[in-house]
Amino acid sequence: MDILYEDNHIIVVNKPQGVPSQPDESGDKDLLTQVKEYIKEKYNKPGEAFVGLVHRLDRPTGGAMVFAKTSKAAARLSEQMREGDFDKTYYAVVCGRPRDVKGRIVSYLKKDEKSNTVKIVPQTETGAKKAELDYEMLEYNSVSGHALVKVKLYSGRGHQIRVQMKSIKCPVFGDQKYGGENMPKVMLNLFACELSFLHPITKQKLVFRVYPPEESQAWNEFKLEKYLTLKTNYDD
Repeated sequence: MDILYEDNHIIVVNKPQGVPSQPDESGDKDLLTQVKEYIKEKYNKPGEAFVGLVHRLDRPTGGAMVFAKTSKAAARLSEQMREGDFDKTYYAVVCGRPRDVKGRIVSYLKKDEKSNTVKIVPQTETGAKKAELDYEMLEYNSVSGHALVKVKLYSGRGHQIRVQMKSIKCPVFGDQKYGGENMPKVMLNLFACELSFLHPITKQKLVFRVYPPEESQAWNEFKLEKYLTLKTNYDD
């Protein structure tokens, strides 16, 4: 595992793309189980180690995730999420150029469990959940027709960014599920590059930043370091 930070209360990990955040029907090794095994082995804990799953990233999305090592830390981090003090910022390469350089997308999403897909539905439809995000186009490549966008979530719905960017005719590059049959079969160009929250015990503001994998050709069309520095607030 790529561990970004660890103390007695939390552990922050850079989740690889393609790895489930928690156990699912696939039976593939998930990140939550890996963290539990790591803690059990490192600290020689009897039985199963406690690890609190505070938030999730969709399987094809990678990036920074925090896990709680105590029930108190889990409760306090969950409270921050409810109060809006827990921030996740994503970067994505999308197909096409958004009409507006900056914008807010508010829609209502509903998941089809059988097909594992999400669609936009009327607010009044049973099971509809409000989804809200802000996006900003940072750069546009007129040769490839790709844009680099920064996305801040105000709700954590499954497949939210992918569905809502598709709704403005800018699907995420590599999105086989929502991008259409002509989408190249490459890794999804969506990454949770920045995570910030208050430490559940010390109340210190923690900020973690990571870059997506370098091997993705679409990411390499842009210089992400122009917009995202990897320096964190606890480096010193």
